[in-house]
Amino acid sequence: MTGRLGVGVIGAGYWGPNLARNFRASDAWELAAVCDLDRDRARRVAESVGGAPVRTDVDEVLADPLVDAVAIATPARTHHALACRALAAGKHVIVEKPLAADRASGIAMVAAAREQGLVLMTDHTYCYTPAVLRIRELIAEGALGDILYVDSTRINLGLVQPDVDVLWDLAPHDLSILDFVLPGGLTAATVSAAGADPLGTGRACVGYLAMPLAGGAIAHVQVNWLSPTKIRRMVIGGTRRTLVWDDLNPQQRLSVFDRGVDLPAGREGARQARVSYRLGDTWSPALPEQEALGNVVTEFAAAIREGRAPRTDGDAGLRVLSVLEAASRSLAAQGAPAAVEREPELVALGGAA
Repeated sequence: MTGRLGVGVIGAGYWGPNLARNFRASDAWELAAVCDLDRDRARRVAESVGGAPVRTDVDEVLADPLVDAVAIATPARTHHALACRALAAGKHVIVEKPLAADRASGIAMVAAAREQGLVLMTDHTYCYTPAVLRIRELIAEGALGDILYVDSTRINLGLVQPDVDVLWDLAPHDLSILDFVLPGGLTAATVSAAGADPLGTGRACVGYLAMPLAGGAIAHVQVNWLSPTKIRRMVIGGTRRTLVWDDLNPQQRLSVFDRGVDLPAGREGARQARVSYRLGDTWSPALPEQEALGNVVTEFAAAIREGRAPRTDGDAGLRVLSVLEAASRSLAAQGAPAAVEREPELVALGGAA
């Protein structure tokens, strides 16, 4: 494939317009269709990006020879059926988060992509922001040292969702980031979850996740629909340096602190040893101004052309789903740790075969 790839956007609600705009702006893509059950809504989206064929029937999009791929921006409960239909029709697929409404559906989607030799990509948009890409580089090059802890906060006075709790709504962002930046990805064996429903909605509106990581480290994620203030912050502490990412501070999104606690090389007798506090410089890496979704659609096209798995493939989506399902089991068990299920035979099979 040397020319532009044709893409159909399925779903013209909240996220579909953003996808359509970025596909239209990309030199790699031709926006071949905008599809929604509501024709007027699809038409408004198509007109807002300079025009595109409007469809209300998914089968028409899948039968179009000009459509090489589809972007699914519909409720999570519809992802499995739509993605499997698209893959069966020979179309590459990108799906907004979460990959599916449950892990079993996600496994079926990954297996279908493998069988068809097609790309299945999870739209973990935050993983394509300049800040998260830089965090990944800093951790990979050892700038932080060994990871000791991650503390992530994602709270705001948000929309209470009708079909999912706050963990399934907001935590996929943080979990996908952890999977993207941590060495080895999201490998927690267990998850402990706590949640509260003070409004009586029937689902948790405030939630907390705790996951043990390799080497005795821990990750903690706080999500909340009820906070009067909006916070998007992640702290990653290492043996050498600590990084703070404040997504709502455009002047200084990333700060790296050469501050921490030093213990003697041998852990024996560490309790009795004097703790040494390191107080060094703080610096802020320069970041390019790029829209994350522009990087997403570029990566999707590159994965198709190069016949490889995208950076956030179906397996990445599965790892996030596995943690979410374990969190739900923990929540039902009043916070008792729940095992994270794995599917070893599907590792690294989420993208192109």
